[in-house]
Amino acid sequence: MPIKSLPEVWLRGLLPAVPPLLQPVAHALLQAREEITELLAGFPAGRLAERPLGLASVGFHLRHLAGVLDRTFTYARGEALSAAQLAYLAVEEQPPTHPGAEQELVQAFARQVEMALAQLQATPEATLPEWRGVGRAQLPSTVIGLLVHAAEHTTRHVGQLLVTARLVASAA
Repeated sequence: MPIKSLPEVWLRGLLPAVPPLLQPVAHALLQAREEITELLAGFPAGRLAERPLGLASVGFHLRHLAGVLDRTFTYARGEALSAAQLAYLAVEEQPPTHPGAEQELVQAFARQVEMALAQLQATPEATLPEWRGVGRAQLPSTVIGLLVHAAEHTTRHVGQLLVTARLVASAA
């Protein structure tokens, strides 16, 4: 069934194995994945770095979306970022533009959503209020704070990506 004919993910019912309090996080991530996959089908890789009106590029948003999910879910597990995660963060603003790059980035985000869903399924609700430090400064948050922020941040960037992608496409 085409995505456009389905109700939004949050209106399709509960997701098996995702704790009830984490359902909204999972729904938001799945909705983001669907919207990105649909909108960017056929998007030209050579235009991933374009910044119409000085906006962040489509490629940046795609890389950032995957990176933020990875980082916030790492913090939610109580772990520090790895060298690989820090290296990824350093190049998020430099999207690849080689042929096929758009699908590579969409697939990377989809894989990150799958990893996030697996972590949500494995997260006991009793751990949600536990303290978690964020970043080198160990700024205070909680497990649920990080997971909700991941969903909120994702939806914010998806909205920006959708607008930027349409601007780039209309300038063709």
